[in-house]
Amino acid sequence: MTKIESIPDAAYGILQQDRFSSEFEEVAEQVRRLGYAILDSGYTSEQLQEISEQFDHVRDQYLKTWGESRLKSLNEHHTIRALLTHGSDTFVQLAMNRNLMVVLQQLIAGTFILNQQNGIINPPGEIYNQGAWHRDLPYQHYVSSTPLAVNALFCVDDFNAENGSTYVLPASHKSSAFPSESYLNRNAVQLRAKAGQYILLDCMMFHSGGYNKTAKERRAVNHVFNIPYFKQQINLPGNLPASDLSSEARTLLGYNVQEATSIANFLASRPIKVDA
Repeated sequence: MTKIESIPDAAYGILQQDRFSSEFEEVAEQVRRLGYAILDSGYTSEQLQEISEQFDHVRDQYLKTWGESRLKSLNEHHTIRALLTHGSDTFVQLAMNRNLMVVLQQLIAGTFILNQQNGIINPPGEIYNQGAWHRDLPYQHYVSSTPLAVNALFCVDDFNAENGSTYVLPASHKSSAFPSESYLNRNAVQLRAKAGQYILLDCMMFHSGGYNKTAKERRAVNHVFNIPYFKQQINLPGNLPASDLSSEARTLLGYNVQEATSIANFLASRPIKVDA
């Protein structure tokens, strides 16, 4: 086989081509085509340190509140549910990261909301509940022409092969069925990302956490953003005081798209038409 030293820059027979003017557009293109991409958050080292410290603080409080033994019995002891509801504005801001919002606006047509935000811990030397192939819209076998939901996995720590970085199956968001084992073994890719970066995934792409061979936990904050036709994992408006949030935050967290509890409630939410 002849080795290609560089990618050809010449082409012919091309009538259409994507052309972009920013790194955010290029990130969005890769998510659309391959199902995944890496995005820099733009945070400073001081901000990353604050996120790391707040993650550990919330985790300690979470274990005390719900009981470590109870969480272990539920296979929930490596997950912190709804991080942004635990009193720290740090995680509200993490979900609203400016770079992330720019890319999501290019990927998801129209309005999108935050479905969930969970802290994820990949423990050393253990199989954990994210270490299996899945979609983030699980049990679904269909494809769509545009993303219905996007996963934004924020790396609190570096992600690498040694500490069980995420495996992805490129372009699997374009096929409805999970592939054969031989195809999986030949085409799965393990990603690398630095602390402070987001791993973006089309939620219909198959992916899995890896096995952590180091002596240290690997931490991340998982976000799922979706069109407002999917129910949130945990009702965020019911667990956050609206008075503490900006109008942009309330929109992203789903305050404007809650299901009506009655016909009267539904009608009250409808805009009044004014005759010309």
